[in-house]
Amino acid sequence: MTGNTEDFVLHTDSPRLQIRNITKTYGGARALSDVSFDVLPGEVHALLGHNGAGKSTLVKVLAGLVQPDDGEILIDGERVRPRTPRQAQELGVALVDQELSLVPTLTVRENLILGAPRNGAASSPELRQILDSLGLVRVSLKDQLGKLPLGEQQLIEIARALSRDAKILILDEPTATLSDHEIDMVFKAIRRMAADGRSIIYVSHRLGEILTLCQRATVFRDGECVGTEDVSALDRESIIEMMLGQLPAPSVRQHREGSGETVVTIENLAVPPRLMHFDLELAPGRIVGLAGQVGSGASDVLRAIGGLVPEALGTVTVSGRRVRLGSPRRSARSGILYTTSDRKAEGLFLDQSIARNLVATRLAHLSRVGIMDSSLERAATKRLLDLTGLDSDRRREPVGSLSGGNQQKVLIARSLEQTPCALLVLDEPTRGVDVGGRQEIHELIRTAAAAGTAVLFSSTELDEVLELSDTVMTMFGGEVVATYAGAEAKPAQILIDMTQGRDREDAA
Repeated sequence: MTGNTEDFVLHTDSPRLQIRNITKTYGGARALSDVSFDVLPGEVHALLGHNGAGKSTLVKVLAGLVQPDDGEILIDGERVRPRTPRQAQELGVALVDQELSLVPTLTVRENLILGAPRNGAASSPELRQILDSLGLVRVSLKDQLGKLPLGEQQLIEIARALSRDAKILILDEPTATLSDHEIDMVFKAIRRMAADGRSIIYVSHRLGEILTLCQRATVFRDGECVGTEDVSALDRESIIEMMLGQLPAPSVRQHREGSGETVVTIENLAVPPRLMHFDLELAPGRIVGLAGQVGSGASDVLRAIGGLVPEALGTVTVSGRRVRLGSPRRSARSGILYTTSDRKAEGLFLDQSIARNLVATRLAHLSRVGIMDSSLERAATKRLLDLTGLDSDRRREPVGSLSGGNQQKVLIARSLEQTPCALLVLDEPTRGVDVGGRQEIHELIRTAAAAGTAVLFSSTELDEVLELSDTVMTMFGGEVVATYAGAEAKPAQILIDMTQGRDREDAA
């Protein structure tokens, strides 16, 4: 990646976007507290902060997805309050999320006009001009989107925002899953848009990108705006210091040394180009945490081990027996139980009962000659409900009626009683869960470890990794950066690994 912040020229000192005293509360918790900053025309402005700092909530406010409790937003000096994404678009605000919202089976043109107002869709010549301005000269409007490289798909997502005449673009982790070449393409497009006078809000955990691409950075911590600084006055260490502040000590740090024996061996695991190389030996009862941001490769490790990645390479053995990768059923039969980070799309049957979800992966063990044995089902349901702490009177309720934390407990609990279970694999085990539910889920994981199950989990939450792990492995760019004994893991060093990988020399 190449770049220089001197390439940027601000078009005016008058702010394009002004955010004044924005506050948002969920229940008793403040997601945003009196947040204020501004963004200039022609500026690439970074939003920084550790997970849960408030960045996502602010982005949703600007995009019309969330309504603030207090404060005001001004665009070109005019007070606005977008109440829907459509209203935000009409005001010139466009959000390009890290998860692409394109349809692979449609053409480029069809994707570009998807969701546009009937009378407001850009013409084909206008769309052609936008693609050219982003460097997509060789991409035809008739091309099927799914056949294009991921980097070009990301640029087409940006092109769709520009076709709505966006003057403020919010790019949320736009390079998380891209190669260096594709990142260069996105960077060039961002510079062209800034030179054209558009304002870019750039959300990323990759500090090298911030120092290369952005002019100013606003740092969030615990829902508050710590400050806005010129990027030229910052380095990685000063940014991390602003992001971290003073972390509270983890509530539980009872790290175990393990038995010394090995139950699971992972060698040369790879999912090119996202994951290049991963090795690990796991002892029974050991909890290993993978600390990495979106696109680090941590989720690829877990999905490959769980059998969800047909193209995965490498060797995984459980109790000396090799596991053929590429099949969730084979992984499960070998004693590897995978829990997804997306409980709604991949983990639970939301319209089915809590009881049925708890036993969904054990139906063969709860039936006789292909017919469910109701007494076995009731007994298994009761044991798992006791693990989760859920009221047994609710067992017939749809699992979708539960809070996010209780849904996650159901998802995890159904793996705990399965036999054999040599390795429990958990991708973001407490995503979208409140503090109380998080502690209960941690107890479920510790219970599994205490029973002799090895645990491998990934998390983008620094304090969760520190609290739960016996061993911490940091990941960046598809590779392991470093491995730490849990008691020796230092927050600042882990965050440095997670945000800049092996390239630590120029942080000084």
